[in-house]
Amino acid sequence: MSEELLINISPMESRVAVLDNGVLGEIYIERHHKLGLVGNIYLGTVVRVLPGMQAAFVDIGQSRTAFLHVNDMQREPRPVTENKNKIAEERNKNPDAGTDNTVVENGIDGLEVSPPVVSAQSTDVVPVSKTLIQHRLHESQRILVQVTKDQLGSKGARLTTNVSLPSRYLVYLPSSDHIGISQRIDGEEERNRLKTELNSLMQTVNLKGGLIARTAAERVPVDKLEEDIYYLLQLWRTICARRQEINHHQSSELIYQELALPLRSIRDLVHADTEKVIVDNVQIYEQVRSFAKEFVPFVYDRIVHYTAEQSLFDVHRVEDDLRDALKRRVDLKSGGYLIIDQTEAMTTIDVNTGSFVGGRSLEDTVYKTNLEATHAIARQLRLRNLGGIIILDFIDMLEQQHKDDVLESLQSQLAQDYAKTKITQVSELGLVEMTRKRTRESLGQQLCEPCSTCQGRGFVKTAETVCFEIFREIMRCARTYNSPKKFTVVAHAAVIDLLLTSESDTVADLEYLLGRVITFDVENLYTQEQYDIVLD
Repeated sequence: MSEELLINISPMESRVAVLDNGVLGEIYIERHHKLGLVGNIYLGTVVRVLPGMQAAFVDIGQSRTAFLHVNDMQREPRPVTENKNKIAEERNKNPDAGTDNTVVENGIDGLEVSPPVVSAQSTDVVPVSKTLIQHRLHESQRILVQVTKDQLGSKGARLTTNVSLPSRYLVYLPSSDHIGISQRIDGEEERNRLKTELNSLMQTVNLKGGLIARTAAERVPVDKLEEDIYYLLQLWRTICARRQEINHHQSSELIYQELALPLRSIRDLVHADTEKVIVDNVQIYEQVRSFAKEFVPFVYDRIVHYTAEQSLFDVHRVEDDLRDALKRRVDLKSGGYLIIDQTEAMTTIDVNTGSFVGGRSLEDTVYKTNLEATHAIARQLRLRNLGGIIILDFIDMLEQQHKDDVLESLQSQLAQDYAKTKITQVSELGLVEMTRKRTRESLGQQLCEPCSTCQGRGFVKTAETVCFEIFREIMRCARTYNSPKKFTVVAHAAVIDLLLTSESDTVADLEYLLGRVITFDVENLYTQEQYDIVLD
């Protein structure tokens, strides 16, 4: 699979498109006035502690206070016996893990981060109360935190006190004490090599903390790993010095800011299959080349400056794909289609045969449509960056083998996704439930806002419904106020037209019943649901 990275820069925003064999697979957008917060490190101030939720709200200088759960804080040391029992339980749950640490994805490139493990020499017993957030934090306390999720809708950013600092090949975990390997590195021999070399390097440089080898570290020589370790060590020292420098300030302050999108994409997205990186801005082109020369030298010669007059994204049809990615309907080549609806609670994807009639039988038609849909679903999840709970409504299949094939195809396509996903079996209702890790806003949330007319419902009241509401409101006003001699209805043109045509008899009957005149005015700025009744 060939891959290209397109970096488009404008005065308003930076955009990075990932093309898989010429087809848009992912899009990253960063508005210059609204930079993403994920990866930033702050010296925040605890605003409120919530014992009932075991969480706290922390001020990090943003419009909304951020959220810190007790599970995202550095763990207190456990008694040795308790820790051994915990490790035994984890091994029983995951017997294939071998000697590797059990890990949890950190959202960078499928990496997994283990919780700190107490050393064998530790025998301190920590009371249970010390693990409760109300005994660990108090209001006005200053605390070093890192953002793990951007603000999403009405929710503030999500925080952790387990700081992680990524470089090209490694992730440094100052609060941990182990070595982990990315799950995407499959070879046992390579995993053992990386673990041995990182252990040795940590002892050589006397590095306190933990390290994770990223996917890009596969088959990387030891000298490159050593350079990354020194870079991360110096970065952490700078952060600690900055914290000491501003510790006496009263306000919450940014200590470390994550790289801008163009440089972050070079660090995190390029790999051996990346054939070309095309940049359409000369200043960013020079910055990218300089960054790549130091940290990602293999891609240095593949970076190209785009100078043609036509827009870079127009040439590669990225703008067209972006417009299509905001639509509910996604057409399949066979004639079938998907309907994608994103709500606050979950995202639903419905598969339909559409105009595809197949050839042999209904079951065969359904099977082929569902197989094709798995490819489109995996692509749309990445392109739209849909996360959280996702319900897939495939067309009902009768044969169990067909259900297994569709599920296997879906899992195969999702294996290429950077975000962590989890899929269930096909339910009795023919639904597949899945989750996809969400760390930033979806494409629709980034580029769109709720409709001012329907307020995000996706529909409005009919003109007839509004007419009947107006009749009821006029009668209510007539009972409440005795003095008006005339009612003036101010409404949208479509509503007024209906009142003067098909509903004119009802208007006449109402005038006779109330003994008052009803007149009408059109207000072009009103939506179809808006109206006013003026008493004269």
